[in-house]
Amino acid sequence: MASPRTSYAEPFEHPSGARPPSLPRQVIPRHVAVVMDGNGRWANQRGLPRTAGHEAGEAALLDVVAGALQIGVTHLSAYAFSTENWKRSPDEVRFLMGFSRQVLRRQRDTLNSWGVRIVWIGREQRLWSSVISELKEAEQLTQHNTRMTLYMCVNHGGRAEIVDAVRELVEEARAGRIRGRGITEKSFGRRLDDPDMPDVDLFLRTSGEQRTSNFLLWHAAYAELVFVPELWPDVDRRVLWRAVTEYARRDRRYGGAIDAPDQGPAGAPA
Repeated sequence: MASPRTSYAEPFEHPSGARPPSLPRQVIPRHVAVVMDGNGRWANQRGLPRTAGHEAGEAALLDVVAGALQIGVTHLSAYAFSTENWKRSPDEVRFLMGFSRQVLRRQRDTLNSWGVRIVWIGREQRLWSSVISELKEAEQLTQHNTRMTLYMCVNHGGRAEIVDAVRELVEEARAGRIRGRGITEKSFGRRLDDPDMPDVDLFLRTSGEQRTSNFLLWHAAYAELVFVPELWPDVDRRVLWRAVTEYARRDRRYGGAIDAPDQGPAGAPA
């Protein structure tokens, strides 16, 4: 079996020369989940077909991956195609299937050179076999990379992922391999698409919409939500860095709370 590489190529610099903000390592989110929203509106504003927005979004994703590497994010999830996207027009679905396949083919060597491990999250049902083949080939090519994991969420839905895990547990219970008391959050998590996926720290959505849209529901239970106005094709690593800076300001308590000392009317301790 091949050994992990110890050195990787550096991602390209931003054309403006922008550099990531200087933040303590401990406040950088480990896992960032991105809803790449606004492709259709971006195209409509320019009198272009919706597919042109998806095409423009490819460069945005590559730049965000580069920026994530620069600032020290180790896991990045990209919501490329949801289980609900099948409701779109047949022409747009066909385009998205073919485009997903082409993006993987075009960018996998670059991502591999940067040390990015690609992992597919999603259901096989209804996906084109050629898209599945490209996803699996990208996974195999990059499986030993250790610098960052890029989760390509294609035909993913948070509810679908949870339902699939429940079905697996039910089958195991019927076969006598697990009992009710053996079902815990930890054992449930092992039945999700990638048992090793860490919880989402920063949930970033573009285009001004403020909802999670069924994305990584289990993993994003305690994620910090950041919504930005930029449409996805207008996004680059600077938007990611802005969101990371906002995340660094947040006080993450995970349900706990500590009373602040009473400062009194003049600001001095009472």
